[in-house]
Amino acid sequence: LVQLVESGGGSVQAGGSLRLSCAASRMLHCMGWFRKAVEKEREGVAVMNADDWQNAAASVKGRFTISRDNVNNILYLEMNNLKPEDSAMYSCAAMDIARFSGTCILDPDRYNTWGQGTQVTVSS
Repeated sequence: LVQLVESGGGSVQAGGSLRLSCAASRMLHCMGWFRKAVEKEREGVAVMNADDWQNAAASVKGRFTISRDNVNNILYLEMNNLKPEDSAMYSCAAMDIARFSGTCILDPDRYNTWGQGTQVTVSS
């Protein structure tokens, strides 16, 4: 069992920044951040694997940076130049698959371990 707990969300003005943290009981190979806006499907924001391979949604490239601290078991999402359309519930997730060591997909349906989420609200 892997437990994930997010923190760092809040309300900011457009153009502002937030850093989200996901404290994990242990780190898995594929981990990432996903978001669910009102009346929208959950979408992948950014994912990375244990070898630091990364992928991010086109809508956040150049603004968001994912990173992981494998010593302290924390997954981060640094969000800069936030836009109102970034407003969503942000969740971290992990792909709990034994002996998997490849690249990671942005599809949230491929992840099976989830945190409870942290709300991000960006005002214009």
